[in-house]
Amino acid sequence: MDFFGAQAQARRLTLWLVVLLLVAVVGMVVATVLVVTLAVALLEGGQPGADPLGLAFDPLLLGGVTLGVLAVVVAGSLARHLQLRAGGAAVAEALGGRPINADTRDPDERRLLNVVEEMAIASGLPVPLVYVLEESGINAFAAGHTPQDAAIGVTRGAIESLSRDELQGVVAHEFSHVLHGDMRLNMRLIALLYGILVVGLVGRMLLRGTATRRMVRGSRQNNAQIVLLGAGLALMLVGFIGTLCGNLIKAAVSRQREFLADASAVQYTRNPAGLADALKRVAAHAQGSELRASQAEEFSHLYFSRGVSGLRGLTATHPPLVTRIRRLEPEWDGKLSEPRQASPGVAQQEPEATAATATGSSAFLATGGELSQRVGEPRDTDLQGARGTLAEIDPRLLQAVHEPYAARAVIYGILMGADPESRTRQREALVDAAMPEVLAELDRLDQPLRSVRPGQRLALIELCLPMLRQLSVAQYARLHECLERLMAAEHRPGALQWALHRLVTVGSQGGTSSRGRRLSLAQVGDAVELLLSSLARAGSDDQERARAAFDRALERLDMALTLRPEPASPQALDAALARCRQLTDVERARLLDAMLDCVMHDGQVAPEEAELLRAVAWALECPLPLTLN
Repeated sequence: MDFFGAQAQARRLTLWLVVLLLVAVVGMVVATVLVVTLAVALLEGGQPGADPLGLAFDPLLLGGVTLGVLAVVVAGSLARHLQLRAGGAAVAEALGGRPINADTRDPDERRLLNVVEEMAIASGLPVPLVYVLEESGINAFAAGHTPQDAAIGVTRGAIESLSRDELQGVVAHEFSHVLHGDMRLNMRLIALLYGILVVGLVGRMLLRGTATRRMVRGSRQNNAQIVLLGAGLALMLVGFIGTLCGNLIKAAVSRQREFLADASAVQYTRNPAGLADALKRVAAHAQGSELRASQAEEFSHLYFSRGVSGLRGLTATHPPLVTRIRRLEPEWDGKLSEPRQASPGVAQQEPEATAATATGSSAFLATGGELSQRVGEPRDTDLQGARGTLAEIDPRLLQAVHEPYAARAVIYGILMGADPESRTRQREALVDAAMPEVLAELDRLDQPLRSVRPGQRLALIELCLPMLRQLSVAQYARLHECLERLMAAEHRPGALQWALHRLVTVGSQGGTSSRGRRLSLAQVGDAVELLLSSLARAGSDDQERARAAFDRALERLDMALTLRPEPASPQALDAALARCRQLTDVERARLLDAMLDCVMHDGQVAPEEAELLRAVAWALECPLPLTLN
């Protein structure tokens, strides 16, 4: 499935999810009303002169019960949403996950980080935070509201038992959930279902409170306690029914998305055996994929494989392992191999980037056509290109991106201008704003930073983002001030410098997905004109060549636009990009194809143009793979 089609399907599923949950909540309200009316009728029926039916169907009572149930569901969902607003990190920590230190010396953890970083660079996504769950079962998950706040969690059993190819298949499966909108859908599902679960929890609390309270004499007191007992039992029953309905909805939404993620993982890696072997190891493992964390069931639809033993049949969130394996290997004979036992402290050998891959990875191999068809669809050539890009980068920089102070120094060095005058002025601008430790790292890394080539800058920025997202509020404020100073001190800030600055800003603060009314290209004509003019000028300072590039893009859009004579300011470009993010999926696809036509008007794409195109597409929430061919 293509990126835009998958995103649209995820939005449709979200709408149906809300409808189904509303139906479940209405059912819970009706059940609660019936139980309460029955309890009132039984309690008051024996009183002289009482009208049990009139009391049971009192509008105030019925309205109060209805509003009470709705209030509990809404409050529970809202509270869970607020608890998870930090994104994937909140889910990982709720499951007992520990963030992997970026400069870890553990060979298994280092191998996992390498696989995640390669997949992120290949697909054009920011590198997510990576967590390890100290669980012996083989499992993994991806969680977050947007790619900027995503987290990948992998169990200790997985990183110790799986080979590199198998681990890569699992990670590619999880990246499919990120690219296709499943991750955001799953987070919404968690919050909505938690509201239903709270109803049962309230009933349990009432029962517990009634059991611990001493019974006092007197009919009124006894009746009050009986009412509380009945209400607690009713809410527990209703909560159980609601949770069952929620699990059925969760399973129906999740199962088909797992098949899609398996198919996408094979497309990304061109290695069905890797993913199939990982599933076989899950089936052969003594503990399978089971997680023992107390909140494991709540997040069951996020996992790579079924992590909770109690969810079977209609409530199973994942298809049977045998079914998934046979889809990947139709000729499978049913045999399972024993889980691999990795030797402690011994790293499995990493693949080496070939000379051809390393050479080609820094180039943007576009041949024209529909760029929108490659959005969010990395291939095995992109993975090879990512390995080649990493192999070309100075080892001192690869080490620096995993260290707190050095990562900020790498960002500052990349964002500095190319000409010596700008770099000197920008270095002076950082003296009063940056931390001394960061300035020391900037000086130490000056030589390798000057040798960074086009094609490597985006990869280095993506590798730095996990460290930047872990900064405190005060540290991030200082980072933001330094970024502003660097842009202000730039002698001739171009579109590429602006795009790289924006990538760092959005990627480090965990940007939110675009919301609001969707617009057409005609409604954002001024913004499109400004953006395409900047792209046309980025390829050449010659006015005629810029005009030719701009006109080539207009042929695709069929719009009456005019090339802007002067370069746009960073603020104007920010505003234009914000408007373009509101485009519908179809219109964003047309804009991307026009952008490619613009930079390819002369039949080739320079590395600087490729970096600009990928950075702008990334800001438009359209991740482009590393290479296009």
